Amino acid sequence: MFHPLHLSSAMSLLIFIAMFLGGLVAIIKGADFLTDGAAAIARQLGIPSIVVGLTIVAMGSSLPEFVVSVFSAFKGSTDMAVGNIVGSNIFNILGIMGLTATVAPISVNWTNIRNDVPFALLSSIVVLLVAWDGTMARTEGLLLLCMFAIFLSYTFSYAKSGTPQQTKVDATEATEAPEEKPMGTFKSIVMCVGGLALLLVGGNMLVDGGAGTARLLGMPESLVALTFISIGTSAPELAASLMAARKGDHGMALGNVVGSMVFNVFFVLGTAATVQPLIISGLGMIDFGTLIAASALLWIFCRYGKARFTLSRTEGILLTLVALAYYCWLGYQLI
Repeated sequence: MFHPLHLSSAMSLLIFIAMFLGGLVAIIKGADFLTDGAAAIARQLGIPSIVVGLTIVAMGSSLPEFVVSVFSAFKGSTDMAVGNIVGSNIFNILGIMGLTATVAPISVNWTNIRNDVPFALLSSIVVLLVAWDGTMARTEGLLLLCMFAIFLSYTFSYAKSGTPQQTKVDATEATEAPEEKPMGTFKSIVMCVGGLALLLVGGNMLVDGGAGTARLLGMPESLVALTFISIGTSAPELAASLMAARKGDHGMALGNVVGSMVFNVFFVLGTAATVQPLIISGLGMIDFGTLIAASALLWIFCRYGKARFTLSRTEGILLTLVALAYYCWLGYQLI
């Protein structure tokens, strides 16, 4: 419940909010700079586009979540570290996929249904299992990293096999545009260094600003992470998916979300738990259950929906309504 603030506290609150917003902008731009610079350097070194697409470009959109969760773990804000991942993945499905399908129905090929979406559902179930006892030990973090290595190995072999042509298209599309105007080596290095600096500074500002805001308003850190931080760090994915859907690039719209979800749980959360064992006290079964239910709904709609292999506008609206219900429930917690 909110309480009136004294003048000094109100000034402190404005400072924390400014830190939060400034940090959010910094990590989003830093992720863009680092991804573009690293991709350019990789191409200059002769690394195949498929490898660049499946690693640097695919992981670039999840860099904000990575920075926030790892910084939160370092600073002891473990609820923020976990809440950021759970909240981001919930928003990825219910918010991003729901709004994207509402704008334009998303065609889903059999490859997505058989391989990609089940991985998203698996990651949602795994995060509940490792957090079941209220803690996430280093051994569990290492287990998540091992699962990420398996997923990455499978994805590479799957893409190189040539079976799923769409996978090749999705992985290389993001690198085709930069290849038209090659970035110089010096500029690439500057982009990488500058992007890394923005990520480090922005991550520190966002975590401190978010924790300070929560403390002054009497809000749990987990609630800040599940809402403002997770939605803010997922803004690039939302913009990319909406644009992809409007252009008819359905595979990119879905792959962007699924890849981000798997990366968030297996790599980001795995790294955070390995860095610092996590104590989870602010998240409950409603949060984890919503994540699993959202993942299951996505798979059911794509596989068994009225229009098979399509996420229709009706189903997109349903996902969006579930998102609104969940966020209304979170808001109710403040009353």
